[in-house]
Amino acid sequence: MEPEVLKSKIEAVLFITSRAMHPDEIAQIIDIDVEQVESALLDLMFDYASRNGALEIDDEDGYIIQVKAEHMDIVEKLCPVELKPAVLKTLTVIALKEPIRQSYLKEIRPSAYEHIAELLEQGLISRTKDKNGRSFNIRTTKKFQEYFKLKGDIKALVKKLDATQDLKNL
Repeated sequence: MEPEVLKSKIEAVLFITSRAMHPDEIAQIIDIDVEQVESALLDLMFDYASRNGALEIDDEDGYIIQVKAEHMDIVEKLCPVELKPAVLKTLTVIALKEPIRQSYLKEIRPSAYEHIAELLEQGLISRTKDKNGRSFNIRTTKKFQEYFKLKGDIKALVKKLDATQDLKNL
């Protein structure tokens, strides 16, 4: 694989993931040797460092693209929502199964009640009483789609992603 193409693919993996990735994970996703990934990662890190932009590749606990510390004040103004991993997992279940009954969500995610309160406060979900009045139906909001830069039906997006590649480990 051409070095620029490999760097581009690695950059795509690092851009889409919300956690630091290890070279062996990236190699598995791209289906290429770990040694090639490690070499391309070093080149990519150098590219980011040499252009003096707002982004960098951090390699402390794996590799991840992030905004440089000196620009975090801008990020906080534009993206004030900071979700803990457990809350994000609950939000993922809601997005994939929406509309979902709150009682069913509680079975899947035992700590869901705390997460629901936080997600409601952030405006990422809404809930309405279901027809029997015993539980709530929960769904994502337009703010959720804007925050995650999603367009269209989430279930259709998931099917499209599943058809193109396996992102379950990201």
